Amino acid sequence: MTKLTRIFTTSLAVLASLLVFGFVIFGIISTRGSQSITNVSGDGIVVLTGGEDRIAAAAQLLAQKRATRLLVSGVNKSTNRADMLLLSGLPKSTFECCVDLGYRAQNTVGNAHEARAWAEKHDFKSIIVVTSGYHMPRSLMELKRALPGTTLIPHAVMPASLRQKRWWLHRTTMRVLVSEYLKFIPSAARYAASRIVGGGGERGTGDGDKNAHAEL
Repeated sequence: MTKLTRIFTTSLAVLASLLVFGFVIFGIISTRGSQSITNVSGDGIVVLTGGEDRIAAAAQLLAQKRATRLLVSGVNKSTNRADMLLLSGLPKSTFECCVDLGYRAQNTVGNAHEARAWAEKHDFKSIIVVTSGYHMPRSLMELKRALPGTTLIPHAVMPASLRQKRWWLHRTTMRVLVSEYLKFIPSAARYAASRIVGGGGERGTGDGDKNAHAEL
């Protein structure tokens, strides 16, 4: 084995070890149950659709007056305000005055763009972010990149089906975590790159943002 081959093999082994170690940490953080905020408020609340209990948790924060408005980002186009009112469990008066529905986002990057347009519209400087625990790390990376000057306050919820003490023994949980971890790595890389080059996370003012403003 040549010296170059040994260096290459050692580098691959180190990289694999780092990835495995990172996944273990990711799994522990993602399955430790609800990570709720206490006595913390923000200007607004953004909930990313896609998991059970997220909307109810965000609505509860709004009912507790932890923020003045709530954005539900990534709403299915077949879901109307009446449907969302039932899902939220909020009084109709609160829902009508203080809840915005975003229909443009198709993924987490889209959620971040939708949140940026909404935050700019209302001049919000701090946002409570509500999503599942396993989705929170990637969500924060994308939101930080889109909203570099905004304080983000994570409020993670965890579906009971994924709240396992020995999560590595459950096939469904492992599949979800591996999938999310593989998506988190490029999100973290993009965020790191945006910090290095500077300006990668600047708030845009193009036509896409104007259209998003119009729909929120």
